[in-house]
Amino acid sequence: MTLGVDPSSQTGPSPLDEVTNLTSAVGSGAGSERSQGSAIPKWVMPYGHGTDSDSALLPVAGVGHGLSPVLNGGWVEKYRLRLVIGDLIGVVWAAVGAHMVHVGSFSSRVSRDPASIPFIALTIFLSITWMLALHWGGSRDAEVIGHGPEEYKRLVQTSFGLFGLVAICSYVFDLHLPRAYVLVTLPAGLIALLASRFIWRRWLHARRRNGEFMSKVLVVGNLRTVRELLTDLNRAPLAGYGVLGVSVTASSAVEDLDIDPLTGRRMVDGVPVLGGLEDVAATAQAFGADTVAVTSSASFGPAAVRRLSWELEKTDIQLVLAPALTNIAGPRVHTKPVAGLPLIHVDRPTYRGANRIVKRSFDVVGSLLLLLLFSPLFVVLMASVKLTSPGPAFFRQERVGLGGKTFRMIKFRSMVVDAEARLAELKSQQQDAGNGTLFKMKNDPRITSIGRFLRRFSLDELTQLFNVVKGDMSLVGPRPPLMDEVATYHAEAKLRLLVRPGMTGLWQVSGRSTLSWEDTVRLDTYYVENWSLTSDLVILWKTAKAVLSSSGAF
Repeated sequence: MTLGVDPSSQTGPSPLDEVTNLTSAVGSGAGSERSQGSAIPKWVMPYGHGTDSDSALLPVAGVGHGLSPVLNGGWVEKYRLRLVIGDLIGVVWAAVGAHMVHVGSFSSRVSRDPASIPFIALTIFLSITWMLALHWGGSRDAEVIGHGPEEYKRLVQTSFGLFGLVAICSYVFDLHLPRAYVLVTLPAGLIALLASRFIWRRWLHARRRNGEFMSKVLVVGNLRTVRELLTDLNRAPLAGYGVLGVSVTASSAVEDLDIDPLTGRRMVDGVPVLGGLEDVAATAQAFGADTVAVTSSASFGPAAVRRLSWELEKTDIQLVLAPALTNIAGPRVHTKPVAGLPLIHVDRPTYRGANRIVKRSFDVVGSLLLLLLFSPLFVVLMASVKLTSPGPAFFRQERVGLGGKTFRMIKFRSMVVDAEARLAELKSQQQDAGNGTLFKMKNDPRITSIGRFLRRFSLDELTQLFNVVKGDMSLVGPRPPLMDEVATYHAEAKLRLLVRPGMTGLWQVSGRSTLSWEDTVRLDTYYVENWSLTSDLVILWKTAKAVLSSSGAF
C-alpha cells in the first residue's frame, strides 16, 4: 500500500507501490474528547499530564519505525530545479548533435549546413518545445519523481508524442523538415534525458538515506489501518514519505497506544500521536506536515474526507488516500468516476492467456542466448567442482513447479556429497538462520571451498538455464520450492504455483537469504499477480547488480 495521486503511477518490482483517491469508505468522521480550552485532544496529552502540557507536543524531528529522522519540507521544488537543468543539458546536447553528425550516409541537410540560420532557429524552437512538453507531460510532477517507473514512462511517451507530431506536421503540410530530428535528436535526447533522470534519482536516494528530501506525512485513520500503512511505508523508505506523526481515533486512547518512557508521549509503533480525527487539517498545519495520508477506515468516512479536502484546499498540503489495496501494481488499477464517486477497478492477474505465451517466448530466447554466452564459463566451473571435491559436478534435486508438478532442478554442486544426510543433524543443533520454513545457515560446514565462491555470486544456479529451456522453470519467477515446503503452504502461498518458478525473482533482488518467510511469500505472490515483461527486465537488471554485490547470499 503506497501513496500517490494518479493510480497509474504505481510501481511494479515490487509490492511497494501506489494508488489513490478512494472516498468510498463506509462510516462517518469520529469525534474526539477534548480538554477544556485546549485545541489538542486531552487523550493525546503525554501520559500523566493535564491540559497544561501543550509544550510536550511541539513538532518533532524524529520518527520511529525505521523511517528517516530528518524531514525536510519543500524538497520538490529543489529537486525539480535539478531535473530541469539536467533535461536542458540533455536536450541541448541532442540538438547540437543533429547539426554535427556528418558520417557518410548518416549526414543530413542540417549537418551538411550546420550554420544555416533557418535550421538553427528551427532547432532552437524544437528544443524549447521539448522542454515545455516534458513539463506539460507531467514528467516532473511531485507524484512521480524520485520513485517508481512512471517518471521514465512519461518522459518517453512525451518525447515520442512530440516528435510524432513533428513528423505528422511535416508530412501533412509538406514542410520537408530534416529527418535528422527524428534519426539523431530524438534517440540522442532520450538517452541523455533517461541518463540524467537516473543519475539524479541515485543522488536523491542517497540524500533520502540521510533523511533529506523527504515529504512530512501525517497519517490519519484507526490504529489498525495506520499501523498497516506505517509498515508499508517502512518497506520503501526511498519513496520519500517520512511520517511526522499520526492522527487516530479517540477510542484507542489509553489501552492500545504505546507510551514513550522518556517523554510520556503516546505513540503508535514509535510514531507520536499528534491529534484526533476532527481537526486533521489544523494538526497538519501546526506540525508542519506537507502531506496528509488518509487510510481506508470507517472512522474517517467520505464526508470527513470531502471536508478535509476543502480545508486543505487553502494550503499547500497534499491530500492522498491509501485504500485497502495491497500488493497490486499500478497498471492493474484504474479509476472510473460514477455519480461523483471514484470507483477503483482492479484488472485480473496477468499470468494467463497470451501473456503466458509472451513470457515463455522470452524465456526460451533469453535462456538460449545466455547458454551460448556462458558456455565457456560452464566448462571452467564444471572442472573446478570436479577437481576441488569428490563427487559429481552437478547436483539434481526434486523441486515443485507449475501447477504443483515436480521436476529435477540442476545446479553446480556446492556442497559435499552427503549434504542431505547431514541436514537433520544441523537442524537438531538449532543453527537455522533461515526464516522458519527454509533452512539457511551461515558458514554451513557442508559447503565446499569452491561452493562458497559459487554461492556468493550465484554461479551454481547458471545450469538452471537448461531447466528454463526444457520448460520446467522461467528466467524470472517465484523461488522453486522443495516438496516439504509445499506441504506447509497456506492458501496465499499456494499462489506461487500458478506460474513457473524462476532462476531469479523479487526475492532475489530484495534480500535473498535474509528475507523472512512472510516477506518471501509476499514478494512471490505480488509477482504472480502483477507480472509484466517490463518487470521481468527490471528484475533481471537488478539481479545482475545483486549478484555482483553478493548481498544477502550465504
